[in-house]
Amino acid sequence: MAIKVQITSFFSMVGRFLNEIISFCIFTLLDLLDFILCYLYKIADFFIEAECKPCYCSSSKEAITSSGKILVSEQGESKIVQLTCSKLHLEDISDTLYTRPSLVSEISKSTIVHSSKKMDRQRKGRVRSTFTVNSTIVEMLQGRIGKQQKLAIPRWSDCDCKTCNSWTSCCKETLFVKADGAKDNNVQEDVIFIHGFISSSAFWTETLYPNFSKNAKSKYRLLAVDLLGFGRSPKPSDSLYTLREHLDMIEKSVIEAYKVKSFHIVAHSLGCILALALAVKHPGSVKSLTLLAPPYFPAPKGEQATQYMMRRVAPRRVWPLIGFGASLACWYEHISRTICLLICKNHRLWEFLAKLLTRNRVRTYLMEGFFLHTHNAAWHTLHNIICGTAGKIEGYLDDVKNRLKCDITIFHGKDDELIPVECSYNVQSKIPKAHVKVVENKDHITIVVGRQKAFARELEEIWNNASG
Repeated sequence: MAIKVQITSFFSMVGRFLNEIISFCIFTLLDLLDFILCYLYKIADFFIEAECKPCYCSSSKEAITSSGKILVSEQGESKIVQLTCSKLHLEDISDTLYTRPSLVSEISKSTIVHSSKKMDRQRKGRVRSTFTVNSTIVEMLQGRIGKQQKLAIPRWSDCDCKTCNSWTSCCKETLFVKADGAKDNNVQEDVIFIHGFISSSAFWTETLYPNFSKNAKSKYRLLAVDLLGFGRSPKPSDSLYTLREHLDMIEKSVIEAYKVKSFHIVAHSLGCILALALAVKHPGSVKSLTLLAPPYFPAPKGEQATQYMMRRVAPRRVWPLIGFGASLACWYEHISRTICLLICKNHRLWEFLAKLLTRNRVRTYLMEGFFLHTHNAAWHTLHNIICGTAGKIEGYLDDVKNRLKCDITIFHGKDDELIPVECSYNVQSKIPKAHVKVVENKDHITIVVGRQKAFARELEEIWNNASG
């Protein structure tokens, strides 16, 4: 037995070593590829759209706060970015958008060092509040101030089909909400479902909706939302997809539009962050809070929370594969844009091939949720919500513990390789009354898909207990 353990330990060590070596080689090549793609996309954007939109590889600009205004200065020029509440908008933007160390970037330029030196010089020269802002963020904010979009919707690299752009023909810019269950005066309580990253309301409507009992559907109104930038919801190209924007759209499209008074929340992965923020904003209205695989990694002392979160969610390793995919999406702006160009823009072809190969036996709702987004939406949501809120989630959890009186239940698949089970126990350590249920032999997706009947019963029990 001891020899078997030693052999297993040896092969595990060899596997980790090979993973490290192979990952270093592959990600070094990806650093170089992303650097090259940066210039190729600038050329393509210029020739196709007659405008070379800056990316987050661009240099930083110095922002100066004075008399309630924020100015941006670069090479002696100053521009007003916002006139009111500007700093609040800038604070919602994650530094991981424009600070992602790589071997190529460190060799080609030292933006971070250069920015810190500029700040040091400003501190010595004059007393005022200064900080650096990436020039891409500045241009996007300036476009929003003028209330005009410089680029058409969709961009040349985005899908232009009716499904992806149905929101452009609507008079109101509200999220797509799939409602089911109790109607009008029969509604006793509402349930808001919030999906995870690169998904859609179909994650709930195609799995849980058909499996809720008639009794549940007679009492509860089920409201599954497509988040801003995903599914059939608006995908504005000038949006930074901050927590503030996501929450505002959920409130406008669900709580206000459906006149929701008291409600239960069910959220998955990235949606758990939005669920916590929503619960903190409406503590007296939340009847129960159900979180599936919440991404919570407490940052060690001395670590920057946003950067630590990015390294945990996207560790720059080729194995496991789901972690490799997360690393591509999180670290490489131009490679991830290329993936969107190949997959999302051509989603109708991939859906056709999937149905053809499976003889139409497999429902493609998971594929549709994965395909129906733009690179701009995915890129900003990933960084501004998952990474950018890493420093805020501690406060949300404290508020939930102190202000919410409802039941809090956390489900997690034991085999989840993207968000490990430890995250749920981390949440429980902050909210002792939270009940953690670890489901054997289930991962990040199969925590719902494949066990929808059982999960529907578990949810009904949670809601009934909360109502009772």
